[in-house]
Formats: sequence, structure tokens, C-alpha cells
Amino acid sequence: MEYLTERITLDADLCNGKPTIRGLRITVQTILEFVRAGESTEEILYQYPSLEEEDIKACLDFAIAMVGNTFSIRKIAS
Repeated sequence: MEYLTERITLDADLCNGKPTIRGLRITVQTILEFVRAGESTEEILYQYPSLEEEDIKACLDFAIAMVGNTFSIRKIAS
């Protein structure tokens, strides 16, 4: 398992290699989808009692960091 941040982990054998929270079987994507749906922090923590409020914040920070990366479009040979 590799730590991408203090709370976000990456393990090829866990959740198909998607970023997870502290090595739990809860993906960053799942939490971001709850946030996008308008769920409160309290509701997310109720649904996932193993999470902490800082985990939700870490998911948002992780998403911001990913979008902040520089991307380039390259033509792929056909």
C-alpha cells in the first residue's frame, strides 16, 4: 500500500487500485459522489462509521490536487 497523502492510499489489490481512505474499502470516488449528491458530513459519517471528518476533507483536497495537475493532449498513432 502506498500513501498518496496522509489519509489517501493506493493499493493495486484493494478496490481495483482506486484511491481509498486509509486502506479501508471506501474509495475517494464514493465519498466525492456522496458530497456531490448533497449529503452532509454528518450523514456520510453515519453511513461510514469508520471514517473521520478529516477523511472527507482529505477526499476533497485530493480531488482539488488532481484537477490542479497539468494535462496535455497527445495524438495517438493510428
